[in-house]
Amino acid sequence: MANALFRLEPPVNEPVCAYAPGSPEKRRLKAALADLATQRIEIPLIIGGREVRTGNLGECRMPHAHGHLLGAYHKAGPREAAMAVEAACEARAEWARMAWEDRAAIFMKAAELLAGPYRDRVNAATMLCQSKSAFQAEIDSACELVDFFRFNCYFAAQLYRDQPYSPAGVWNRLEYRGLEGFVFAVTPFNFTSIAGNLPAAPALMGNAVVWKPASSAVYSAYHVMRLLMEAGVPAGVINFVPGSGAEVGDPVLASEHLAGVHFTGSTTTFRRMWAAIGAAIDRYRGYPRIVGETGGKDFVVAHESADVEALATALVRGAFEYQGQKCSAASRAYIPDTIWKELRPALVDTTAGLAMGPPEDFTNFVNAVIDKSAYADIKGYIDRARASSDARILAGGECDDSAGYFIRPTIIEAARPDFVTMVEEIFGPVLTVYVYPADRYADTLRLCDATSPYALTGAIFAQDRRAIAQATEALVHAAGNFYINDKPTGAVVGQQPFGGGRASGTNDKAGSVLNLVRWVSPRTIKETFAPPEDYRYPYMGEA
Repeated sequence: MANALFRLEPPVNEPVCAYAPGSPEKRRLKAALADLATQRIEIPLIIGGREVRTGNLGECRMPHAHGHLLGAYHKAGPREAAMAVEAACEARAEWARMAWEDRAAIFMKAAELLAGPYRDRVNAATMLCQSKSAFQAEIDSACELVDFFRFNCYFAAQLYRDQPYSPAGVWNRLEYRGLEGFVFAVTPFNFTSIAGNLPAAPALMGNAVVWKPASSAVYSAYHVMRLLMEAGVPAGVINFVPGSGAEVGDPVLASEHLAGVHFTGSTTTFRRMWAAIGAAIDRYRGYPRIVGETGGKDFVVAHESADVEALATALVRGAFEYQGQKCSAASRAYIPDTIWKELRPALVDTTAGLAMGPPEDFTNFVNAVIDKSAYADIKGYIDRARASSDARILAGGECDDSAGYFIRPTIIEAARPDFVTMVEEIFGPVLTVYVYPADRYADTLRLCDATSPYALTGAIFAQDRRAIAQATEALVHAAGNFYINDKPTGAVVGQQPFGGGRASGTNDKAGSVLNLVRWVSPRTIKETFAPPEDYRYPYMGEA
């Protein structure tokens, strides 16, 4: 053990590459895309540092060209899930004893590898596997994941420095132990950065992890797993087990050694997992930590003083970047009738002109939605709006899955604030607008707060400061991430810790010390230097 208190310098956010025409980063990324597109890889499970093949294969296909097979992955079943739990439990003790600076060094190395030699490959994998544009991949699978690794190490050091007061004669200390057992990380398809952070954050704090990535994003998750292994994560500390929720999740949640769940995904799935844990609570050695970020029905409320041009840009970017497949995407907008006449043509014309196609063509703003199931769900909402007398489609609405799962960015104007597309999460490129009387601003704020069960992100657009203050107070519980004159997407690690409440999750703020606290179990140590040698207290004497 080193006789020093090591310090980490405050990190800065990883710079975003612009991929401008003729730039070296654009040439490198296009080369990586071409290279990966010509390969067809076989993805094993990784359990206890060993590659495991089950023969039960799933496919990795491009959403924008679903006839193109990127690779096949081996699916874990109950047997492999049990192996992963055992491997994690075996690795935990030694990993937890490792000095924090040695654990941190591994993840700081992962950040450097991703910022450098792995950047193009992981970005290209995300573009091909999840149909992300170059910019959306860059801010996600490169910059945000680099930030998660670096900032988490810095926040961990801050947490370890937090120590209690010690009066004379006593030394009070806190040590931050990893949890007793393993953490189950269940990651989504839409953000490679989240897929990397959910297993990495608990691991940094001394925990061993069983990681189940989303089936539609196994391809990019595997590249992140290889990165973590090269960075030096020991065998068994993170175990990579793609497979179905029932085949992997059920046996993992049934283990007596389950110490925590780190989840991002649907509200329905998270509630089902929580119920399973509650039903099995007598089985566990302790009370599992449950951390989840789930759905959203994210809003933009405009006041009549709003800057219309800025509002239009925020709605287009907030609703349609990455095809609206962000839990933070703008999905419902409340627009006053006094500015709707000016906003509508700008919003409709811009949306209608958005270029759509494969991400390998960098001129496209919109790409494909993730898979056949998502395509059918999103198309169903558009069809319901088209058939309803309470809604009309102002832009988009065209759907084509002949070659890829393409849905044109769609704007719906709803006659009622409780129309289905104003209320339910769609998770696609669909924005519903409700036009309200400008003199009903306060009522509209209350309506916005009460309409959705979710409380993830939201935004207010206004130049009138009184209107901003009014919205900030009225919507205090409506969003865990609240934006003023900006789109409700694009939280940056270290700047806007991310998470929401209500049906949107436990609001444990990924990308902050608040999240890391969930993965430690503090132990208080009191040392008395001169302990008393007589049991009697002064009050016991008689005057």
